[in-house]
Amino acid sequence: MKAILDIVREHKAGHSAGIYSVCSAHPVVIEAALREALARGEPVLIEATSNQVNQFGGYTGMVPADFREYVAGIAQRVSFPMERLLLGGDHLGPNTWTEEPAPLAMQRAGEMIAGYVKAGFRKIHLDCSMSCAGDPTPLEDSVVAARAADLCAISEKVWREVGGEAPVYVIGTEVPVPGGAAEDLGTLAVTSPAAVGVTLEAHRSAFAGKGLQGVWRRVVGLVVQPGVEFDHHKVIDYDRDEARLLSQRIVSEPNLVFEAHSTDYQKPAGLRALVEDHFAILKVGPAVTFALRETLWTFSEIARELQRVEGETLKEIVLRVMQGNPRYWKSYYNRSGPADIRSAVQSERPDPVLLDCSGGQAGVCHTHGAPVGRHIAIDPPESVPSHSICGHSRRSARQRSAGHSARRRSSRAASVRASLQARH
Repeated sequence: MKAILDIVREHKAGHSAGIYSVCSAHPVVIEAALREALARGEPVLIEATSNQVNQFGGYTGMVPADFREYVAGIAQRVSFPMERLLLGGDHLGPNTWTEEPAPLAMQRAGEMIAGYVKAGFRKIHLDCSMSCAGDPTPLEDSVVAARAADLCAISEKVWREVGGEAPVYVIGTEVPVPGGAAEDLGTLAVTSPAAVGVTLEAHRSAFAGKGLQGVWRRVVGLVVQPGVEFDHHKVIDYDRDEARLLSQRIVSEPNLVFEAHSTDYQKPAGLRALVEDHFAILKVGPAVTFALRETLWTFSEIARELQRVEGETLKEIVLRVMQGNPRYWKSYYNRSGPADIRSAVQSERPDPVLLDCSGGQAGVCHTHGAPVGRHIAIDPPESVPSHSICGHSRRSARQRSAGHSARRRSSRAASVRASLQARH
């Protein structure tokens, strides 16, 4: 994939070049990403994950060829040039089949990789870090690397058969399951430079053992943990001082940059600093999908205020569908499960407020008694006690302001409804 190789070369030449990767299958999110890239005259990188899209359909019901046509159709509709549309596959490995023995899980992972490459995906994340049935936990680095090399060999074979641009590869994993952390976060350990060395050496050796030495120059990214993450309740911001040694470690690798996952909800200054510090590929997805959800929730509330809803509301439909098919989300709610979903979906006024408790200091937030971070809070309806998603009971001035804004919106909606009724 020449476009990615060019970005990496530019970055290694001393420029702050980077690219963000949009991991979402929602048509409105994809269209927004395409329109943004079109306005900026830039390429756009859209990735599908192994549980979203695979040979069995994933949770989107699409195989890789379907997803390519799906995205291409949206691109055509907004007149986005196909030569600037870059497709990638994220966490391609046995992730979806970890309940199976390793031989079967890897066979299915190989079939999936073949499908992605045949369909024209050219940025391939080889992720075999997860243990399968009967495997020890965690896996040895040599086992992870050997399995990644097996999948790379399949990818290369299929590419030679179908032609097109050569694939580029990303290796490694220092992240939770795709979609963000399922557990509550306290502090995050930044990947050590020593761990980077072990991962790179294990993969170089495994690639050489498969006769893939020539492919190594197309291994462009290494996934690491730079100390950024989000969970249901808060965001851990990037601290470049904490990541300084890690950042310096990649400088000596001529063809490699870091890939940072879960960079959703980072501040603009943090995103800029990540790229400057050689985390040149930034993965996002949940944040843009969440922004869409908040927009749809707001429209749903407006429709309800205007009495334009017949039957179930959007929230009720979403809740019913999610409870009817919990397979793809239940692992993210491993405490109270459906109760968490019901609370989130039925929240009366979904106006998220980020409470920046850090003040630039490390440790514990003295206001909320929780690990430092930006906590996601919701301004509740006036009829129930003050609360927030993160469990903090005190409301900030911003929250109170959000409440006043919500009441003003409700008042305006009532005025609009009265005006419309008068016209009819």
